[in-house]
Amino acid sequence: QVQLAESGGGLVQAGGSLRLSCTTSGFAMDYYAIGWFRQAPGKEREGVSCISSSETNTHYAESVNGRFAIHWDKAKNTVYLLMNSLNAEDTAVYYCATDLDAHPLGPCTLVSDPYDYWGQGTQVTVSS
Repeated sequence: QVQLAESGGGLVQAGGSLRLSCTTSGFAMDYYAIGWFRQAPGKEREGVSCISSSETNTHYAESVNGRFAIHWDKAKNTVYLLMNSLNAEDTAVYYCATDLDAHPLGPCTLVSDPYDYWGQGTQVTVSS
């Protein structure tokens, strides 16, 4: 059974950093990708970053490019989202999800439709 669990959210001051973790289990295939998404109150869900299973392909939303970094530790079955220079617009619930049809070499997508399984989310609040 595929499961994903996010952690690492919290309250941080503007300009600060956080590291989110997405721990995965139950994967029995080689074709998949992991994506990070976020949803702020009153707004639509937004793709933030994704990584292919070979780790050779990553993708970032324009709003976070240069500030966020995605990293996959296969030994720990965990995908990290390193978030730097946070601002109030980054406040949202962050979710990780898996696309089970993604080619190992990518490209991964920031569109949510292909993602099959989702975690419960972790809240990130940036105070200004």
